[in-house]
Amino acid sequence: MASKTVTSKKGTVASKPKLLTRVEQLRLLSKAERAGLLSAAEKSGLSLSAIERLGLLSKAEGLGVLSAATDPGTATGLLNLSLLLLASGPVFVFLVPEDYPWEIGLQVAVALVSIVGGSAAFAASNLVSTLQK
Repeated sequence: MASKTVTSKKGTVASKPKLLTRVEQLRLLSKAERAGLLSAAEKSGLSLSAIERLGLLSKAEGLGVLSAATDPGTATGLLNLSLLLLASGPVFVFLVPEDYPWEIGLQVAVALVSIVGGSAAFAASNLVSTLQK
């Protein structure tokens, strides 16, 4: 993977991170293997042949997932999204009245989505930031 230079808004020149080199440096594949993530994915039906058959890599490439991992603004955007989601749950619960059972159910659903989504966005922000170092 070639490293391309990028000019930031401040006029400084920065080098795009080499994603695969960083994955190797962090030994992420060995850690995933030791944690049993690969066998768990295979048990749930996500094997390399399933990824190939479903065309997941080309879909990820088409959606810009791989280029987003090297974009310097991705980690900040994900962090902002996580903070927004984590703050929106309590705000929604505070603002929505509790007069009917369906309103309480809606509060619970929004709070769960906020917690899960905010946590996932925070973890993704941390991962992308680590890969870009």
